[in-house]
Amino acid sequence: MELKLMYEKFLIISLFVLVAGLIVLFFIHSKRTGVYTRGTKAANTARIKNSPLYRSLALRYRILSAVMMAGILGSIVAGLFLIARPYRTDDTVSGVKKRDIILCLDVSYSLYDLNSEITDYLKGVVAGLEGDRFGISIFNTSSVTYVPLTDDYDYVIDRLDELSEYFKMQKEYYEDYYLVYDDLRYVPDDKSERLKELNERLDYFEAGTLYDNWYRGSSLIGEGLGTALYSFPYLGNSERTRVIIMSTDNELNAYGREVINLQEASDYCKKNKVTVFGIFPSEEKFYQPEEYNYASCLNGFKKAVETTGGKFYVRTPSLPVSAIVQDIQKQEAMLVKVVMTRQTVDLPEIPYIILIICLALACTTGLVLQK
Repeated sequence: MELKLMYEKFLIISLFVLVAGLIVLFFIHSKRTGVYTRGTKAANTARIKNSPLYRSLALRYRILSAVMMAGILGSIVAGLFLIARPYRTDDTVSGVKKRDIILCLDVSYSLYDLNSEITDYLKGVVAGLEGDRFGISIFNTSSVTYVPLTDDYDYVIDRLDELSEYFKMQKEYYEDYYLVYDDLRYVPDDKSERLKELNERLDYFEAGTLYDNWYRGSSLIGEGLGTALYSFPYLGNSERTRVIIMSTDNELNAYGREVINLQEASDYCKKNKVTVFGIFPSEEKFYQPEEYNYASCLNGFKKAVETTGGKFYVRTPSLPVSAIVQDIQKQEAMLVKVVMTRQTVDLPEIPYIILIICLALACTTGLVLQK
């Protein structure tokens, strides 16, 4: 950056005064040259002045005097530059990651395969984050903030491991017990111990997500998205980019009116500048197609996602979760915020070095002249 002076006017005025003073001294000195003022006059000095030794000493005196005067003037000018405070301004452009990302998972048993794939892949994504905050919200009948927004990535990965284990237990329970036995009270003895263990471990998660399930229903999608939205602090008053990555099959099974439905929740997301990216299962993995219309559920979720300016994905064999998350990371809403900072840097080094050199030169020549 170009060199500037913080007190440039002071330097200009000071140099003007210095030059004016030198001119005045020059005229005063020139008028006094050759005029006898004091001391004892000596006659017949021409012979001495013409001698080689005198000429040598006179030349040496004039040179040393000139050097000493230059040193004094140089130190004065360097000092004035130091007082004028030379500096430069540096503009630093840096990408400061200011993203808040919430993973919002519908933990209905119909989605254990998709959710398991998402959590397994996101462990690698979270491990590579720098500066972003990451949170997890899970829901079914009710919502649970499983991980509040944090940049403690080791903690997030640990919780993703727990969720991944949870979805595996869901799969085991559903496929090895629920679909196999009409009445789980009559499970064979050799499997009953494992069933008991599964129930106990599943209850740890579902005590929160299935609260009041018996009269409120399940898969309350709008409330799940709304809870994730209001997990962001200072809604409407933040410079951070905010994103929700949400997976659901949108199979609403409410026994009454939801507190907030899916479209209302997406409208609130748009109002608060929160972008939702939706991940939907393929038709082959769609739960109970005889009861729920696949196209209707898909279109309803897609409309809500696109309301927020986000992107909608269907997990298919040709579009795995890894490709979906990678594409989400490329979206404009996920870009880091570019920040420019301007910093003032003082540059006293050069005038300070010149000042020291000039002072040393003036002092040295003064000492030599005294001899």
